[in-house]
Amino acid sequence: MPGPTVGECRIFFHKQELQFKSTPDKPDAVYARKLQEVLGGQYGEITVALQYSFQAWNSHVPGKYRDMLFGIGSEEFGHVEMLATMIAQLLEKAPLGITDDAVQSDPAIAAVIGGTDMQQAIVAGAGARAVDSNGNPWQGSCITASGNLLADFTANANAEMQGRVQVARLYHMTDDHGVRDLLSFLLARDTMHQNQWLAAARELQEEGAENLPVPSNFPIKKEERSVSYQYLNFSDGATAADGSWASGPTPDGKGEFSYHDGPTTSAPMPPPTHPDARFYGTTELPNTVEKVAGSVQDKLRKE
Repeated sequence: MPGPTVGECRIFFHKQELQFKSTPDKPDAVYARKLQEVLGGQYGEITVALQYSFQAWNSHVPGKYRDMLFGIGSEEFGHVEMLATMIAQLLEKAPLGITDDAVQSDPAIAAVIGGTDMQQAIVAGAGARAVDSNGNPWQGSCITASGNLLADFTANANAEMQGRVQVARLYHMTDDHGVRDLLSFLLARDTMHQNQWLAAARELQEEGAENLPVPSNFPIKKEERSVSYQYLNFSDGATAADGSWASGPTPDGKGEFSYHDGPTTSAPMPPPTHPDARFYGTTELPNTVEKVAGSVQDKLRKE
């Protein structure tokens, strides 16, 4: 969480206190693996904590939006801690739950059959990891931080929606009251954050700071305006024409939707390319010709 101000320096500090209780009724190594998805998955707490933080660090204007990003990013770091704490407790003294002697004698086989994550034991020593429920490492490419607040706030709303969907599914995968208590709290905070980002996106537009289409400060006359609001149906599903995206005013207030059965433009296909012979791609030229061309280029020291 953000720490106190020391002079002009803003620091981080850790307080050994959770935002909400994170204690299961009993160990469950299989569920610990499932819970990894909302910790280290694409829409997990690690993603949103760092996404909001990078958006704040990349923000170009001071004021309420930047302050909000810092505040919510810091809260999400607390959610990372709550989930990591819960996972560690689910793994503590967790039985394998397999009684067959042949399987019980081999912990690796037992882990696979039992649905647990071997690396939670082998790598993390019965602890949480920065991975999803399949053990795929969390990646920085999950983060969206473009510097355009309307684009970012819309992406944030999506992240909270996807995350809440996953937490809701996990809620029904356990009957552990302690786990459900934590998930209930996270569901409630996701509800807040969905509404918060949608409210912030609307406020940006009402203030004229950003508008549709994003980026709104790109000269719109430089785009091919004839196709800007055409719904082009590239499927045999005819009922798409019934949607509000196929007729009527556009959300940006700058045009009218129109429906078209297929493309309204076309252009001839260019001929195949012929890159440098030293890339050794297959072309219609005889090999001997390409060999000579490559040799000449080498002698001339030309790229």
